[in-house]
Amino acid sequence: MFNRLGRFVVHHPWKVIAAWVIAAVAVLAFAPTLADVTSKDQASFLPDSYESVQAQKLASDAFGQTNDATASIVVKRTAGGELSAADQAEVTGLAKAITDAKIDRVTAAVSGPQALSPNKQVQLVSVGLKGLADDQAVLDAVQKVRDLAGPALADSGLQYGVTGDAALYLDNQDAFENAFVVVGVATLVLIVGLLLFIYRSPVAALLPILTVGLVSAIAPGLIALAAKAFDLQVTQDLQTILTVVLYGVGTDYILFLLFRYRERLRAGEEPKQALITAAGRVAEVIVSAAGAIVVSFSALLLAVFGGFKSLGPGLAIAVAVMAFAAITLIPAVVSLLGPKVFWPSKSWQKTPKGAMFKRFGKFTAKRPALVATISGGIMVALALGTLGMKIDYDAFAQLPADTESARAIKDLQTGFPAGALNPTTVYVKSTDGSPLDPAELKQYAGKLAQVDGVGAVLPAAADGSPALLNGDKSVAQINVVLDGAPYASESLDLVDGALKDAAHADAPAGTTTLLGGVTSSYTDIRDANSRDLSVIFPVAGGLIAIILALLLRSLLAPLVLMIAVVLSFFSTTGATVLVFQGAAGHAGVSFSLPIMLYLFVVAIGTDYNILMIARLREEAEEGTDPRTAADLAIEHGGPSVAAAGLILAGTFSSLMLAGMALLTEMGFSVAVGIAISAFVMSIFLVPSVTALLGTKAWWPRKLKTKQPTAEDRTLEPVG
Repeated sequence: MFNRLGRFVVHHPWKVIAAWVIAAVAVLAFAPTLADVTSKDQASFLPDSYESVQAQKLASDAFGQTNDATASIVVKRTAGGELSAADQAEVTGLAKAITDAKIDRVTAAVSGPQALSPNKQVQLVSVGLKGLADDQAVLDAVQKVRDLAGPALADSGLQYGVTGDAALYLDNQDAFENAFVVVGVATLVLIVGLLLFIYRSPVAALLPILTVGLVSAIAPGLIALAAKAFDLQVTQDLQTILTVVLYGVGTDYILFLLFRYRERLRAGEEPKQALITAAGRVAEVIVSAAGAIVVSFSALLLAVFGGFKSLGPGLAIAVAVMAFAAITLIPAVVSLLGPKVFWPSKSWQKTPKGAMFKRFGKFTAKRPALVATISGGIMVALALGTLGMKIDYDAFAQLPADTESARAIKDLQTGFPAGALNPTTVYVKSTDGSPLDPAELKQYAGKLAQVDGVGAVLPAAADGSPALLNGDKSVAQINVVLDGAPYASESLDLVDGALKDAAHADAPAGTTTLLGGVTSSYTDIRDANSRDLSVIFPVAGGLIAIILALLLRSLLAPLVLMIAVVLSFFSTTGATVLVFQGAAGHAGVSFSLPIMLYLFVVAIGTDYNILMIARLREEAEEGTDPRTAADLAIEHGGPSVAAAGLILAGTFSSLMLAGMALLTEMGFSVAVGIAISAFVMSIFLVPSVTALLGTKAWWPRKLKTKQPTAEDRTLEPVG
């Protein structure tokens, strides 16, 4: 089937290219854009079964509370020390000035004695905002608050900082945007630069830019169509990840084809036939590799956390489109160019002598046990670092420390517990129809305040009582401030443990309780994250194994590959833990790290395994003995795996230039994971283990072997 497709594409290139151009024009003209279907509703990321979601719904019904953003102005004396009565009056006046300014999206600004810290060194102004933290109108409102606060406190001896979720988003918006520009530019520079180095041809270097650019125009429209048709959720993260995925896998597939095409040209085949042969053989590898990625991404549909689930369908559609382009559009373009795709270099006409991968292949064939021990040992040693892994949900710690919002948080902690910015809210609801008793609620709040790790229970009502009652006194709200930061692991453990236990066990008779707030939400996200990873990983692994079994028509080889893939995941995680928790002293690795490694190391890194194992199978089917097959597979497949891995790893490593802990960690971990997958696992571990297993690697298939002859070595390495 793939040979027939390759023959059609090579002999009818203009028809294929015209079909793609027409498809692109149709999608751009008639399909919706990703912006039309992008959701900013963070609350929808957790299903209704989680307590924090139920608490938010109760708050909305009882008090009219929403997921609107918040902002807090933290004021202290420039020289430090207690705030005088005059200072406190200045802060209260600032709150009034902000309210009187009637800034769009600012509902009110409140301060007073209740907002003064116990040590009198810090006073807060609470600013109400209408809208989500990432709404541009809300961000503009935060900036206007800052612009007003500066003149209002001028010459007062006071310093201020605006913080809160919207302020954090505003301060880091430019940093994220700049980071993604860096990634985009670095991607193009790396792809063009490395392809120029490999092929010494500007034509080959520009091929991915043009072809992947066309696919990038089509894929978002198809994703948007699918989102509307099946009511799928699309998040803002998708567009950025989509760019990296399309250029990453697209360049991989182009490299697979060009390396094989050049190999056939060097073997003396006529250009058209060389391309037909290359396209037919590589198409099976590309379809299998894309299939592994598609099922891996699609497995994210099993997630309960919407932040993961939303990525799956979109990325799967994009990779499927890219794979179809790789076996149709790209061979059609190369058919028109012929060997000129390598112009002006003439290296395609002859094989360089003494190529590095030829030496690697010979050494592996001669010492497979040693190579397997060294490569496997490196991965196992790195994987041991996983034993010390801690997950960090602290969003503040992941952001730059030199922004106004980050500095304000530090100032806040000089007078209030770290959790004061985002208190945990305990909602008490009457279940027997009788109104709640304020005296019982006060006693209940006292018990909550005594829980180890709770800093204070804030006054909630105008009279200073700890419980705020709704109109019919059926629901009460109690704000609990934790000693630790809202996102810190110890705070999550407290809310998910001792505080939740006390809140439920000590509730007044005839009531039920729910815990809400940021910390409660993240405890639920943590639970959802653990659940999702325990479901997604084995399901995706099983589906990938099935694809490998169909490709190789074997049972043992897919098992070996899956063990190697699992080992690469843990070795990558371990390396990240050693660098960031060990050397850098971070409290833990980001909670999104495992899913990022799953997306980019396990799924995309499997491409390299598939290319190498397919070449090993091809050699085995021709009767080549196992050690010679490993030699030839490394010699001919190694350069394309190395080039593709280098480009993808380099692309992600550019994230480390962003100056943000979260992106630095992500860039390092994915780059290391791709490097391990390509340079350790695919080039050395898989061929050496296959050589050791011999013909048993293809069980239950029985393959005949032949002794190598001089003719078997006529194909020289592609270096």
